[in-house]
Amino acid sequence: MMEANGPDTAFSNVPEFTVSELSFALKRQLEGAFPRVRVRGEISQPSFPRSGHCYFRLKDENAVLDAVCWKTTMPRLGIRIEEGMEVIVTGRITTYPGSSRYQVIIDRLELAGEGALLKLLEDRRRKLAAEGLFDASRKRPLPFLPGIVGVVTSPSGAVIRDILHRLADRFPRRVLVWPVAVQGDKAAGEVAAAIDGFNRLPQEGPVPRPDVLIVARGGGSLEDLWAFNEEIVVRAAAASIVPLISAVGHETDTTLIDFASDRRAPTPTAAAEMAVPVRSDLLAQVRDLGNRTIACMNRALREAGVALTGLARGLGDPLRLIEERQQRLDVCGERLSLATRQLLERRDHQLAAARLVSPLAVINAKEQALAGEGRVLEGAMRRYVGDTRQKIERTAERLDQFTDRMRRCMGEMLTRCDERTEQLGKLLESYSFHSVLKRGFALVRDQDGQPVLLASDTRAGDTLGIEFADGRVAAKVTDGIGAAPRPASTIPRRRGEGGGNQGSLL
Repeated sequence: MMEANGPDTAFSNVPEFTVSELSFALKRQLEGAFPRVRVRGEISQPSFPRSGHCYFRLKDENAVLDAVCWKTTMPRLGIRIEEGMEVIVTGRITTYPGSSRYQVIIDRLELAGEGALLKLLEDRRRKLAAEGLFDASRKRPLPFLPGIVGVVTSPSGAVIRDILHRLADRFPRRVLVWPVAVQGDKAAGEVAAAIDGFNRLPQEGPVPRPDVLIVARGGGSLEDLWAFNEEIVVRAAAASIVPLISAVGHETDTTLIDFASDRRAPTPTAAAEMAVPVRSDLLAQVRDLGNRTIACMNRALREAGVALTGLARGLGDPLRLIEERQQRLDVCGERLSLATRQLLERRDHQLAAARLVSPLAVINAKEQALAGEGRVLEGAMRRYVGDTRQKIERTAERLDQFTDRMRRCMGEMLTRCDERTEQLGKLLESYSFHSVLKRGFALVRDQDGQPVLLASDTRAGDTLGIEFADGRVAAKVTDGIGAAPRPASTIPRRRGEGGGNQGSLL
């Protein structure tokens, strides 16, 4: 009689797989069922590791799908992957056996309709405007007549020919062209590098810095002009020290570089018109100003001639004036000669009539007067010295008295201050909480160092610091009677940190 089959042999007809065999079988089955898919969703948690690949999640209100974009596919997307973008991805479904989950390998990525693109554009505009990149105070005036015009555009399009033709018609200037791509994934980086490169040129170098810049592109769809909405291009335009004119698209097209530039032109041709004035108009204006200057000078000369003629009539005959002055000079000369002789005669009479005093008598009289003044001065000096000596002695006595009094006062003041300081120290020691700690009490502080006064202020899991008289210790609350325990962090876990069957692609 045979024994009944046990639990180990009940399912012996079921084939046995290893984990790898089962995982790869499911992979082949899934890839065969979904060789090509288009999925619409919102980008969440994008990551860009050093390998150059991009990993993110596509989600809607009910489900989440992992997505991978390889390094070789990233340049062909034409759109930078950002958090919150609503996109439509095209690719193939596969599994990643290392974490037992399925994912989509992206070959193509596009924004989910023009509305999503406009929303992204508006969000970016608000962000840059909040940083002050679009403020009117940042705008610089354009030079009236630039010597060198720098143009950032495609060298093969019709835009550069329109700009050169318009500049030649209005006022021929030296033009420096920095060729860039104006569409595609490389366009934004090349345009920003061109703007920065023009600003880095030295003013007196072999290739001088332009006086004004024109960033131009022809018309196109919103996707075609998207390179000029990239943040790197807008920041380069706002940081430019050279005045910049944006001429991207047609008059109805608006890009973010238009807000950051110093002047917006509706078309590239209009940008050339803004950059330089019309040479023929300037020549006509100069000729008109020259004619007006000559007319003003002629009128001024005529008026001056009339005034000079009138003054000449009122001046009289110069020869007659000179003859009158000569006659007056002769009369004055004769009177001067006569007056000199008369003065000498009067002085001679005065000298003869005066009596001369003996010089010795004058000297003796002055010596006597000087001796008398000396005696008076000597007596005054004796009196002054005696009075001064008495004043000095009295002042010295008073100074000694004041010194003794000040020493006594300072000693008494220091004694009182010492007593007051000792009293305040004792009072401070009595108020200090350290004296309370010495009697067996303890001071409890929270994580921020603030005192905890009530048990209801604590929560389970809080870390507390307890200070005793001889030191501090740390403690953790295991059963608080206050508010409920703090909830766990709601921050989403990174890829590879979650639980369940969701592993990491890295």
